[in-house]
Amino acid sequence: MFDLETAKRLIQALSCAEDEDDLLSELAAAMLRDSGAETVDLLLKDVNDSLVLRASTLSPDFIHRLKLGKGVGLCDQVMTTGKPLFVARGATKKPLYAGFPGAEGRESEALAIYPLIGADGVPFGVVEFGKTAAWVLAPRPRRDLQARVDLSAELIRGFRAAYTSGTQVNRLGALSEVSKTISNSPYVEEILQLLVNLTAQQFKYHVCTVRLLDESRQELVLRATQATAKAYQRKRAIKLGESIAGKVIVEGRPIIVTDVLTEEDYIGHDLAVEQGLRSMICIPLTIQDRAVGVLSCYTSEIHTFSPDEVRALETLAKQAAVSIEHAKLQVRSTLMQEMHHRVKNSLQQIASLLRLQIRHSEYKSLEVALNDVLSRILAIASVHDLLSREDLDHVGLRSISDALVQHQQASLVMPDKRITFQVRGEDVHLNMTQATQIALVLNELILNAVEHGFSTASEGEIHVNVEEKDGEVGVWVSDSGDTLPPDFDMSKSGHLGLQIVESLVRALGGRFTLRDVFGWTVAEVKFPRRSAE
Repeated sequence: MFDLETAKRLIQALSCAEDEDDLLSELAAAMLRDSGAETVDLLLKDVNDSLVLRASTLSPDFIHRLKLGKGVGLCDQVMTTGKPLFVARGATKKPLYAGFPGAEGRESEALAIYPLIGADGVPFGVVEFGKTAAWVLAPRPRRDLQARVDLSAELIRGFRAAYTSGTQVNRLGALSEVSKTISNSPYVEEILQLLVNLTAQQFKYHVCTVRLLDESRQELVLRATQATAKAYQRKRAIKLGESIAGKVIVEGRPIIVTDVLTEEDYIGHDLAVEQGLRSMICIPLTIQDRAVGVLSCYTSEIHTFSPDEVRALETLAKQAAVSIEHAKLQVRSTLMQEMHHRVKNSLQQIASLLRLQIRHSEYKSLEVALNDVLSRILAIASVHDLLSREDLDHVGLRSISDALVQHQQASLVMPDKRITFQVRGEDVHLNMTQATQIALVLNELILNAVEHGFSTASEGEIHVNVEEKDGEVGVWVSDSGDTLPPDFDMSKSGHLGLQIVESLVRALGGRFTLRDVFGWTVAEVKFPRRSAE
């Protein structure tokens, strides 16, 4: 029976609710009381037009897990017609009946299903009253149940309107706060960390991450997260088109995942379980229609991202992308000023090498002397070239080795020599000073391997190996050509190239050895890696 007390209980459900799930649970319990039914299930339409179980007095463990797609179940029939449906007995035998998986033995024999009508007259969900025995509803009980459902629909609409109004104001304030803070920072790393910290705080998200696009590798690399778990901070890079983040970059639009635990395309289900992640929205960071990264936001419970929430995050992502690019330009401008200073230092280093070369009288001709000068100048030039194309203040040692080997192959190996080059190992990143010094060292060692290792041998191999271990960088240049003389003593050698190597390795604070190993001549350089300047 629907009376004043029933109406009071329904309205009290609204006043007590902290969120929509709480409200729906209270409404289901209030509608069940004195209704004559044994169970009440409340299903609401989601963004994909599926019906999702949002409250249940019988099977609360299925809430947010049970979904009915378009055309599935008796509830969809009610959504389509907008009219109540009554099944007095044999509900499970109806052709359109869709039971709960794993809920065998709990099904209702009789059903009364009512639509929840929106302000526009379109159903936005259904209420299903159930009974395990036959249940014939007379007109008066039907009207009572209809009144309960109509009042519940109004309460849900009112709650959503108030929530949307309040959260829109909150999100505008949050958007303003985050945008203002990140636009004041001149440093990329600080912008990224502020972005994830403030977005998570202001929008009440469980985890936020930023991945930036590495265009050379076509990968999205994790650059910032406010998640404290070490496993999360070490998440691997994602290829373009892979997982959700990779698709966002390719498609250039936000993608929402209702539950990452059941999404096949999502990478990292185990970590999502460990961190308690459920719903996700991934937004591209774009500037002038060019994607530079993605912002991913996770909730700890199933969450519906409203249109105004998505718009706020899109605006924030665009602001962040502009701030990131602005910071990069500031850094590049500062480094360009520093580059002038570094070029001057490099020219002074070339002048010092020329003075040393002038004092050395072993050259047989002017052409040979000039070729040596040229190779050393090109070694320094390769560092400057890589610096302009790589990470502004760091140069990869593997990249330097590749550039020098290509130059030596093209200009120094004689046509009658068949020498194979291999470069292997890690692309250890060095600061400008160390990169320039080791480039000169590598140049001398490769030159020495070509000229002296193959003075009589006509074919063989030259290997360059790079590695880093515990902050120490190791470089090996090995050749399979002529072996060292039995009485070779590097301390007594008057070779200019070896003198230059020894001098530069000392400046690096490292060690240099040259010895015979199983018939290969192996030059070994080890030095401590220093941080950026």
